[in-house]
Amino acid sequence: MMQTSDHSQPANRGIGVLLVNLGTPDAPTPAAVRRYLGEFLSDPRVIEIPQIAWQPILRGIILNTRPKKSAHAYEQVWTDQGSPLAAITAGQAELLQQRLGDAVQVEWAMRYGRPAIADVLQRMMDAGCHRILLAPLYPQYCGATTATVVDKVGEKLGAMRWQPTLRQLPPYYDDPAYIAALAADLGRQIDALDFDPEVLLLSFHGMPERTARLGDPYHSQCLETARLLETALARPGLRLRTTFQSRFGRAKWLEPATDVVLGEEAKQGTRRLAIAAPGFSADCLETLEELAIRGKEQFEEAGGTQFAALACLNTGDAGMAMLETLVRRELAGWIG
Repeated sequence: MMQTSDHSQPANRGIGVLLVNLGTPDAPTPAAVRRYLGEFLSDPRVIEIPQIAWQPILRGIILNTRPKKSAHAYEQVWTDQGSPLAAITAGQAELLQQRLGDAVQVEWAMRYGRPAIADVLQRMMDAGCHRILLAPLYPQYCGATTATVVDKVGEKLGAMRWQPTLRQLPPYYDDPAYIAALAADLGRQIDALDFDPEVLLLSFHGMPERTARLGDPYHSQCLETARLLETALARPGLRLRTTFQSRFGRAKWLEPATDVVLGEEAKQGTRRLAIAAPGFSADCLETLEELAIRGKEQFEEAGGTQFAALACLNTGDAGMAMLETLVRRELAGWIG
């Protein structure tokens, strides 16, 4: 009989958790942003236009004009640790490792950019992790986020002779642990403000409206998160509105648009406003620049006087306790 090779009988059949977030350029420079956008905007899950029509537009126009503007935006939020999204996601992985202990190996990756999913998966397998929980850090499911992470993992699995056993963290948009963490953390931040906001905008990342018509549950899951969060916050004197940000291109996007509502609220007499992004697990360009910087400018230029952009759950106690709860639930049977 054929003898098995030494590597087929590992000494450690380990368990791993792979946290995955969207992605980031390596540096706030046009060249780095161009590489990042080239990968991101070439994903057919993100841009649902036939590639034969889309690629000439992407390569001929967008990647020659947009990187400089985006690099300037990244410069405004870049930290000594690099990209905020990468630094925070790395911190989440480190803290989750401490909470779970040595029985589990916690790693993190980015769907676009580095560290790449394929590289981290291979490293985990090489380290003896043959049972891995894939944890996309998107509370609401969307084809352009959750599904594309699974697609990329599938690509790697298709090239592996020896595949790990995988589980996947499901969307947690209505999970009591998530809603409670949001309510506690946002409530704490609101109480710490030096003004009482009249309005709290819940700004979710936008998607083309057609995605909802085609069956993507993202829009309805965002609305359900907002409904549950309003109930959990239990602040009758605070008016909540749900909006969608980051429009791109000429297609009709989910509405109402965050930038439009900021102007409308100020023009209609709202003077004190706070904004939160509950669909983001970590602060990033879309929260730190688009909301905190440009959003503030839009609100004040239209007549608003006091504005606060509230932080995402990030590595705070409420968010990390929630993440531990969700991950331990999905690891049931693998760890005690």
